[in-house]
Amino acid sequence: MDVQVWTYIIVGLTFALYIAIAIRSRAGSTKEFYVAGGGVSPLANGLATAADWMSAASFLGMAGIISFSGRDGSVYLMGWTGGYVLLALLLAPYLRKFGKFTVPDFVGDRYYSQTARIIAVVCALFISFTYVAGQMRGVGIVFSRFLQVDITLGVIIGMAIVFLYAVLGGMKGITYTQVAQYCVLIFAFSVPAIYISIMLTGNAVPQLGFGSDLINEPGVSLLDKLDGLSTELGFDKYTTGKKDTMDTFFITMALMVGTAGLPHVIVRFFTVPKVSDARKSGLYALFFIAILYTVAPAVSAFARTNLLDTIPNTSYKEAPDWFRKWEKSGLIAWKDKNQDGIIQYTKGKPFEGKPNFVKLDNGDFKRGFNGEIVVSNKIIKGENELYIDKDIMVLANPEIAGLPDWVIALVAAGGLAAALSTAAGLLLVISTSVAHDLIKKSINPNISEKGELYAARLAAIGAVLIAGYFGINPPDYVAAVVALAFGLAAASFFPILILGIFSKKVNKQGAICGMLIGLASTLAYIIYFKFVNVNLNTPENWLFGISPEGFGTVGMVLNFIITLIVSKFTPEPPTEVQNMVENIRYPGDAKG
Repeated sequence: MDVQVWTYIIVGLTFALYIAIAIRSRAGSTKEFYVAGGGVSPLANGLATAADWMSAASFLGMAGIISFSGRDGSVYLMGWTGGYVLLALLLAPYLRKFGKFTVPDFVGDRYYSQTARIIAVVCALFISFTYVAGQMRGVGIVFSRFLQVDITLGVIIGMAIVFLYAVLGGMKGITYTQVAQYCVLIFAFSVPAIYISIMLTGNAVPQLGFGSDLINEPGVSLLDKLDGLSTELGFDKYTTGKKDTMDTFFITMALMVGTAGLPHVIVRFFTVPKVSDARKSGLYALFFIAILYTVAPAVSAFARTNLLDTIPNTSYKEAPDWFRKWEKSGLIAWKDKNQDGIIQYTKGKPFEGKPNFVKLDNGDFKRGFNGEIVVSNKIIKGENELYIDKDIMVLANPEIAGLPDWVIALVAAGGLAAALSTAAGLLLVISTSVAHDLIKKSINPNISEKGELYAARLAAIGAVLIAGYFGINPPDYVAAVVALAFGLAAASFFPILILGIFSKKVNKQGAICGMLIGLASTLAYIIYFKFVNVNLNTPENWLFGISPEGFGTVGMVLNFIITLIVSKFTPEPPTEVQNMVENIRYPGDAKG
């Protein structure tokens, strides 16, 4: 059986499992739809939380970033993992004791303000739609490459699957589906890593293998080999970071507090029976996430080594089959600048933006003299002729290494599991924000539970359609918007949640001003450098050398300062609100 047949079998079986779980776990009440009835065990919730967090960005993107950035890519490992420590220690148990359904719910009640609630809803919707568009696009890419269908059709298939278990099952169905999806994605991520680690170093533990000596080059470690391959081609050493220390700190902090402020992650801690269970599930999630995150550097090093060892300075006509297969996806491309038929790969960008391929009237690609797909983009000066999208590294890694077809298909199923699990969680946040926080809490407080559940399902349907549209027609700046989402989460939710839990004196005026200023400053900074003046997006033009990806930390600090100052000079919160805060912080379990 070839890769396509294996992919149909493995993906088909996993999809059937997800749908069966969703039907069996169909939500029958708003509490089951929003928080799975509050009866999920800490272990199951930890697995579901890990799957909810490990999106296409974690499964596909993170290892790809580390493959190209080397040591500098470690900020994502530290930031995204560290965020769960903050969640488990500072937020999860207290928000669970609060006992409501959503982050805007907490903000609205704690700050006794509909305005604060609406601002929180807007933030939740923006962050969620940003993420879910990327997940749907990831689904389309996987289908396009491995099942040989159009990206648009791939997105539609993904929409249909998510629709079934998110709209019908709600949080109850999503939770147990995500448990299965975690098992699929972690198996799919680890198996190729173990295979390649044994092939290259003889060590079956990838976390140790990528620091071990090579089998075919005794006395030479894998990382030394990778450093040598990189410098020979004009790149920096893989193991040497060049990022400024201050910017590294700000990016890591923004990723940490952004993670701790993401609504689709926080809502998972409302699904367990007790406060102590929220803390336990946070620790379980951290453990399950760490499995993938400690394997990711190994996957990055393996993929980068095999890529640099096989593609550069090779004739296109002699390039391996995987290269031509991925070329059709648009995630890898070659333009023969010096007309010698050899793939030159060195430091610098080969094209302006992603490659645009020339298509013929019959729908096939126009081919060059060497048989390559013709690229129409303007050439950037330099010797580099090869374009490689970072997202290719995990999906193509088994093919680059020559692993069995079933392993290649397994990785495709894992990528789909990662994208769909996060997409479902995000869609639920969107539907609950609309049905519960807008309709129930703001527009129609007298709506029946049946009516609210109906509204939540309608909102989920609308969210699926919008997410599908952006997956089919993504904005050119999707990757940049991911940084914007983390910045917004860091600058908006995190300070307000922390102060709402640990300070009785912070009032609604302070919270509203803090959120608005934190949001506005972060939004302005990122938009200016990412979209308005892209040419100025360099360290010498950044404020104090802080990149747009790290500016969420500045927005967070401004939020804290403004909130505390305004609260100092405006009336204290009502006594009942202060008592509520005191109760949230009081040790002990709470059900409900």
